[in-house]
Amino acid sequence: MIPHHLPEPLYRALYELARERQQACYLVGGYVRDLFLQRPVKDVDILVVGGGIEFAQRLAERLEGSPQVHFYGQYGTAMMHTHGLDVEFVGARKESYRSDSRKPLVEDGSLEDDLDRRDFTINALALQIWPDSGTLVDRHGGIKHLNEGVICTPSEPELTFSDDPLRMLRAIRFACQLGFTIEENTLHGIRSSAHRIDIISAERISDELNKIIRSSRPDVGFELLLDTGLLERFFPEMAALRGVEVVQGMGHKDNFYHTLQVLMNMLPHDPPLWLRWAALLHDIAKPPTRRFDPDTGWTFHGHEDLGARMVPQIFRRLKLPLNDDMRRVQKLVRLHLRPIALTKNSVTDSAVRRLIFEAGAEVDALMILCRADITSKNERKVKRYLDNFAELEEKLRMVEQGDRMRLWQPPVSGHEIMTRYQLAEGPQVGRLKNALREAILEGEIENTANEALEFLDKKAFSMGLTACN
Repeated sequence: MIPHHLPEPLYRALYELARERQQACYLVGGYVRDLFLQRPVKDVDILVVGGGIEFAQRLAERLEGSPQVHFYGQYGTAMMHTHGLDVEFVGARKESYRSDSRKPLVEDGSLEDDLDRRDFTINALALQIWPDSGTLVDRHGGIKHLNEGVICTPSEPELTFSDDPLRMLRAIRFACQLGFTIEENTLHGIRSSAHRIDIISAERISDELNKIIRSSRPDVGFELLLDTGLLERFFPEMAALRGVEVVQGMGHKDNFYHTLQVLMNMLPHDPPLWLRWAALLHDIAKPPTRRFDPDTGWTFHGHEDLGARMVPQIFRRLKLPLNDDMRRVQKLVRLHLRPIALTKNSVTDSAVRRLIFEAGAEVDALMILCRADITSKNERKVKRYLDNFAELEEKLRMVEQGDRMRLWQPPVSGHEIMTRYQLAEGPQVGRLKNALREAILEGEIENTANEALEFLDKKAFSMGLTACN
């Protein structure tokens, strides 16, 4: 008998209910796969022959606390959270897509139908709960492929990917997460079926893409996405980074592979998802800004500003949230050259203040991105860059301690300015606020209320305004 590792009260309730109802019941899919890979699991898939919705309801009545059951009748599934696990119940079924549809057609089927139509052999495993508790059903060599580290489909790849084109992204995602390789016939099937991804919603694509980006080998994922032709169909800006153009014997670096190296350089910091997106998009505007100058070679002037403007467009098309994380990505894309420029010259306190002011809470993330952006193979050049960044970071720390510029708020608010000089909201208030900000950034005055008011009184007097005490 193969151990199942489910909490004993849950397994016992499943077994007894299946026996009483005479319904064959199996642990299936990713839970069984991860059981053999000894990976931690939070999700459990239960297949109940004859239908899982009513079975789930009856089970909930037997469990302590009677967990709430959520029903999804369109797909014939039910879900509950119990014993720290998300448990999903399905009936044995078939799923397929029409050629022009984004929604699956679901039909009743046998256990064999269900396993045969699963995405990959490593997910087409079933561990019986009742009647033959602990018996493994492996129709397609899934255990062998787990041991070999291979991803392949249980049916012909074209049929598997036609049934659900998202499986092409799932194959690549599993390769990244598990460190597996995709079997050659399956890989060929992805290439020949890549156009079918067009019927899948942007939300489902982005969900898989984010899992690839979060994995330990996102570089492998993006190389596979490019190689199979998938990337250009939903993320053409990234695919456009690939390639090197040579003019008069001078070529630029391949920005696709440079971008992947930047992302990989970041991983030791365990960056949040938004910072990984900043790495992916920091050079996204290099293709449209690429120019060749016979005197200086290849240039990409303004790619940071154009790239920042492209960020919301890309997020909107991929149906990624247009939220604070998106704005953080946009900020880092716009600023990613600024620290590098500062290291090339004698750094003034004013320039450092401006960097802290513009980066705000993301200044540390910006420095992580800039360090990761060093992908030169020249060890002396890398050492010089890193030494310069270390000096800049020390300068950032010293200025921040003295001037408190991170998350800067003016020591005198716009409302206080209007009250003090009896002004309505308008251009004069804006002039005073801007003058105050510039004076603090340039180090002309301290970042305190007393010095700010003294400065504002002088500036207001020059504008013909008088403070109202």
